[in-house]
Parts: sequence; C-alpha cells; structure tokens
Amino acid sequence: MSEASVSPPHGGAGDTAGVHDAALAELAAAHAERADDERRLSPAVVDALTAAGFPRHFVPRAFGGTEGTFATLLRTVAAVSGGCASAGWCAALFASHARMAAFLPAAGQKELWAEGPDARVCAAIVPSGTVRTAPGGWRLGGRWGFVSGIDFADWALLSAVEPDTDTEIRFFAVPRDAWTVVDTWFTVGLRGTGSRTVVLDDVFVPGHRSFTQRALLDGAAVAAGPSGVPRCHSVPFRLVSGLSLVAPALGAARAGLRHWTGWMAERTEVLMGRRVRSREKESVQATLARVGTALDAAELLLSRIAAGADGTAPVTADMVARSHRDYAVTAEYLTDAVESLQRAAGARAQGSDHPLQRAWRDVHAATSHAALQLQPNAAAYARHALSGGG
Repeated sequence: MSEASVSPPHGGAGDTAGVHDAALAELAAAHAERADDERRLSPAVVDALTAAGFPRHFVPRAFGGTEGTFATLLRTVAAVSGGCASAGWCAALFASHARMAAFLPAAGQKELWAEGPDARVCAAIVPSGTVRTAPGGWRLGGRWGFVSGIDFADWALLSAVEPDTDTEIRFFAVPRDAWTVVDTWFTVGLRGTGSRTVVLDDVFVPGHRSFTQRALLDGAAVAAGPSGVPRCHSVPFRLVSGLSLVAPALGAARAGLRHWTGWMAERTEVLMGRRVRSREKESVQATLARVGTALDAAELLLSRIAAGADGTAPVTADMVARSHRDYAVTAEYLTDAVESLQRAAGARAQGSDHPLQRAWRDVHAATSHAALQLQPNAAAYARHALSGGG
C-alpha cells in the first residue's frame, strides 16, 4: 500500500508499516460489531481500505497502481483481520480481483481503470448464469452467488461457461449499473463481507471486457505498459489464490489468541473446591503453547508461498502443488487453533459480546471455503509428488 495512505509501498517494512497496519486494524475493530449486525462493512471502513491502497495493490503502474507484492498483501490483510476478519477478507479480495482484471485485453483494462486505480473489483469465481455470442462480444445473464463486498463494488468479474462447450470458462467484466443485488447473505461467520447475489438480465459485454480462465491459470496477463508484464501478474493463479482466503483467517486466529491470553492471565476459576488462577493450570499452558506454535507454523508456510511468488526464480510445478497442500493444512491449523481456544475458554466466551466467539466464527467460515478443503488439495499434491514431482 502507498506511503501516503495506511501502509508503505511493497519495498517498505518495519515500524512504520506496523503503525499503519495497527491503525487500520483499530478502525476495523471499532466497526466490527456493526458489520456483523448489518452484514456488510461500514462505508468508513471501505473508504479506509481504499485509501490504504488495497484496490490498487496489484493494478498495473500504467494506470497508477502499485504492482505490489504478495508478502505485503499477506501482512496487511492479516493485520486488518485482527480487527475485523470481514474487513480483511474484503481487503484481500479487492486486491486479488483487481489483479485478475489485469488479464483483460488492453482496451478492457483502460476502461476499467479509466477513473483511476482505486476502482473496487469484486468477482464470482464459480461459473454460473448463461452466455451467448453476440456481434462484437457476448450477452450475459443469470445469478452469481457469494460475491463478497458487492455493495461497494465498481466492477464485477463474473464467470460463465462458454457456449457450445462443457468446460471452457470465461470471465466478463461488468460495471456497477449492469447488475442488481439480491440479499442472500445470512451466515454464521464473516457476516460483514456482504457476500450477496448478483443478478444480470441479458447484459451486453464487449469482447475487450472478457478473458479466459486458462489465461488466468497460466499467468498470461496482458502488458499494460512498455515495461511488460510484472511478476505479480505472471505467476500462476493456483500458486497465490489461497493467500486471499487464508490470510484473513490467520489474522482472526491471532486476534482470538490475543484476547484469550489476556483473559486467561487475569481469570480465576473454582477447581476441586478452591479458587485458582487459570494461568496456573497445565491445560491452559499447554493450549497456549500448541495454539501459538500452530499460528507461527501457519504464518511461516504462507510466507514461503508469498516469497516464492514475489521472487525472481521461475515458478515450478513443485511450488504450485506444494501450495495446494500448504493452504489446506494451514486452514486446518487455524481451525484447530480457534477450536482449542474456544473449548478452553468455557461458557462465558460464547457470549455474543465476547471477542473470542467472533474469531471462532470467522475462522471457521473462512477455512470452510471449497478451495481450502484438505482432501482434494492433498490428493492434488499426492498425484504430483507420487508421479515423480517434489
């Protein structure tokens, strides 16, 4: 994110970055309860995420964007999610979906970012609706669910299966005035993401506002300027797609551990007829050690993926296969961590006013995403490793 806003550019780090991250997390936390109740982010939080540079993080420099790094995205999303996981989730997707828009033809990119690099882009990755060819482009209609942050989107990338095919998927960029929103978002966790349903009624999409899923998977972005395609656009989608989903869960789990630790440090309870400090119980000490280690391990695995995506070495099939494994295993680490904290905290932590239960709900909601399920990701890794891969 830019120095003029909440985070320094991707070359920056250190104390200044931490101060900016903490300020944004504090703002998100102040509005977290409202986001839960209203099932969408506060406009003030969305404005802050935009000012912090999330929508422009992966936008080509030719349009005023940052062409940022995945390591910075991981750090800042986790930090924001420590205040409100829904805010971190939307921040991650504003950045990641703008990265996807860089796969549009040059004319499509120019149109999407005509008003500047801070256009907020939402997406529906799972294909739905119907599409048919039309002179100069396509006609698109139907319903797309689970479109996070759609209430604040300027553009949406909607996927559909191409006509006369069974498997060829194409993305279509449509502006805000092309859709209506149906409120279908009633969930246990990540309530503030406002992941509602988008409806289109036979909308024309010109050819320059569409790209294939294959181009996205291969990292075949379209150069927006004379310097060519930057590293952040050329890495395969499958290497980095999980970061946007797991980083919010990491931040929420960290917050859960922080709240739990502070509470246990002062809490007393009755044990075998006598009052004892919770922090003196071996079970509490063991939970602290296990959960802290799990969160550290999760961060290390995600940081390794981000470092590989940001580096200069070619991305290998080994790296992609391993990332599938690591995303799924990390999701399990985080889910088990908040489960352990919630069980060790007792009944009081289940109250609607207790911050631990929100972390528990949000982490479970994030890690239940289909892309993070252990069995299919383990199978993908095993197929690669057992066929001679790394």
